[in-house]
Amino acid sequence: MTKKNPNPIDVHVGNRVRMRRMLVGMSQEKLGERLGLTFQQIQKYEKGTNRISASRLYQISQILGVPVQFFFEDLPPQIAGEKSEGVEEPREEGAIMDFLGSSEGLQLNRFFSRIKDAAVRRSIIDLVRAIAREQEEQ
Repeated sequence: MTKKNPNPIDVHVGNRVRMRRMLVGMSQEKLGERLGLTFQQIQKYEKGTNRISASRLYQISQILGVPVQFFFEDLPPQIAGEKSEGVEEPREEGAIMDFLGSSEGLQLNRFFSRIKDAAVRRSIIDLVRAIAREQEEQ
């Protein structure tokens, strides 16, 4: 039996569910409880393995405090079926979105945004830039 790859839109929506759930500090188990599902079902939704129905997506949007369209924001044109008119989306942008949806990316953003001093934020950016350049040279 061949394993069917998830639809890229389902994967995108699942990633957005995961990102929002983590931003509000909710576990998969807690979201599952609120929806009457197991955390394994939430995992499948977040991976895009199982599609989220319209009514379920509406419930999730209410629980996570965002409009339904939030889950479709930043959908790359090639996935959405739109013509990109010769403008190709940089590959780096997809990697950035993957990072922002990760646990580390969310934590970094959450804590970084709490730093009030702009000079400290710039220093952190300079430090990360220097580390990244050093890694590229190796």
